[in-house]
Amino acid sequence: MLRRALPARPEARRILLGTLLSAIGRGLTLPFLFIYLTDVRGLTDNQAGLVIGWFGAVTLALSPLGGALIDRFGARRVVLPCLVIEALGTGSLTLVDSLGTAFAVSTLIAVGGSALWSGQTTILASLTDDGERQRVFGLQFALLNLGIGVGGLISGAVVDIARPVTFQAIYLLDALSYLTPGLILLTLPHVGHRLVQSSAAGTGRSAGGYLTVLRDRPFRRLVVFGLVLTTCGYAQVEVGFAAYSIRVVEVTPRVVAWALAANTVMIVLSQLLVIRRMEGRSRTRGLAVVGAVFATAWLVLGMAGLVGTGNALVAAFCVVACSAIFGFGETMLSPVMPALTNALATDELRGRYNAMTSMIFGISGIIGPVTAGPLIGAAHGRLWVAVVVGGCLVASALALSLRRLLTPAQDGRATATPARDPEPAAA
Repeated sequence: MLRRALPARPEARRILLGTLLSAIGRGLTLPFLFIYLTDVRGLTDNQAGLVIGWFGAVTLALSPLGGALIDRFGARRVVLPCLVIEALGTGSLTLVDSLGTAFAVSTLIAVGGSALWSGQTTILASLTDDGERQRVFGLQFALLNLGIGVGGLISGAVVDIARPVTFQAIYLLDALSYLTPGLILLTLPHVGHRLVQSSAAGTGRSAGGYLTVLRDRPFRRLVVFGLVLTTCGYAQVEVGFAAYSIRVVEVTPRVVAWALAANTVMIVLSQLLVIRRMEGRSRTRGLAVVGAVFATAWLVLGMAGLVGTGNALVAAFCVVACSAIFGFGETMLSPVMPALTNALATDELRGRYNAMTSMIFGISGIIGPVTAGPLIGAAHGRLWVAVVVGGCLVASALALSLRRLLTPAQDGRATATPARDPEPAAA
């Protein structure tokens, strides 16, 4: 299955290797930024929250510009400097000693990260055809989670609040990891250039822009689906899932950590199998199933709230099961969403299409915590469960309504087996 999922072009395989190596570095630091800013650098909880929120806001604000630059100059010219900026920003976290420096470093990291995902997705899409993109994007997601999991295990065994140097070490290693995809891209001089050459008039501008992207009716429907699904799905994991598990179900933080580990294990073990099973099947139906799976995960978490402290073991099992089920849904979403986005995109506007998709996660990342925090904080945990379950089911309905707007090829139903060349007519 791994051989089947690998892209045909060796350049794409090397890009995926860069994804894995940088993900290990990301995993070293991913769970610890809030702890580092508060327990090591002395910021208050509110100050650390503002810094992290500022990072998300700047990234979201700059993402449209990143997509436009990718289309105009090529992903290579955008991704390489962004990787350097991201590395400098991440390494500079070791120097944070006040709220002002924390905001400055957060801004630098956000500038570097604003175009990375859309740029790297555009490069990978340019190195694959529509028949293999779904497999390759799924493999990319599995490698990303594998790397983050490995990095998390390493940092969990190393970091110590009493020794700030341990945190500084992992941020320096994370900074170095951001340079590895850049070094790989430098060894591929023909990869990542502008997909459409300048017009004959020599203006260097692409026809159309974000208005052209938004006039694409199927893509508009996909964006609405993505906003609803991620707001009621991904955006609830950091705040809603953790808060409900600890405050309503009353499990320990260790159980939440086990749940997140179960999520990663589920993704790594099942991604290749899911890719194989989804090949040649309707992408929109797959997205509808994702909504149903996410809804099921939240229902299981709701059951944990009903059980509560009455049976701590069953409650803990439900919390872990929720995260694992959610991970299974992620294995279906991760290959289909970018594959469908790039099936709808034109080469001239591919950077903008991918930037719009990445913005979905940024927007929902703002909406999700704002809805989860007040509901759970006001002891309305059951209402929160009902809202997120209902939202996921609405997303399923939106996915099904998208099917009639797509061609069979765009929906993935015409890519299972390549068409044969017609046989020559008999003489």
